[in-house]
Amino acid sequence: MKTLKLIALTAFIFISFKSSAQFEKAEVQVSGLTCSMCQLATQKALKSLDFVEYIKPDLNKNIYVLTFKKDKSVNLDLIRKKVKDAGFSVSKLVATFNFDRVAVSNDFHYNYAANVFHFMNVPDKTLDGSVRLTVIGNGFIPAAAFKKYAAETTYPCYKTGVMGNKAVVHVTI
Repeated sequence: MKTLKLIALTAFIFISFKSSAQFEKAEVQVSGLTCSMCQLATQKALKSLDFVEYIKPDLNKNIYVLTFKKDKSVNLDLIRKKVKDAGFSVSKLVATFNFDRVAVSNDFHYNYAANVFHFMNVPDKTLDGSVRLTVIGNGFIPAAAFKKYAAETTYPCYKTGVMGNKAVVHVTI
């Protein structure tokens, strides 16, 4: 009987890890890059993040495609901070997240790791598999776009970036 319980528990843990949600990659568009040295400085800063496995730059579009390490917690705000510390700014960040049948709607809040993801301007739908999320929070989009989104929500977390003791990442699909 103990062996059967142990096998069932092991199978449950394996299935839980296999189907757990996580970030797969992100496309980061950077503003202010003027030369190859700028591009290299930004790439070096991003590569220092422990959750980044691989970076593929596209110099024509000023985009870096970041592939994340499996089973590592990804912090999108750290990506923004590394770009800023290199002397530039993020003008767009689109992250691909692997969902497991998560029903979302406008102003839905989804807990993941140390963050809360606030879905804005989305229809009611169920997310399953790889989904591209555009981050629309402060520091991830131009100021005029942030102001427009701020006028469309009554949630104070959009302006403060926090809810309780958790960071809030504002996204749309």
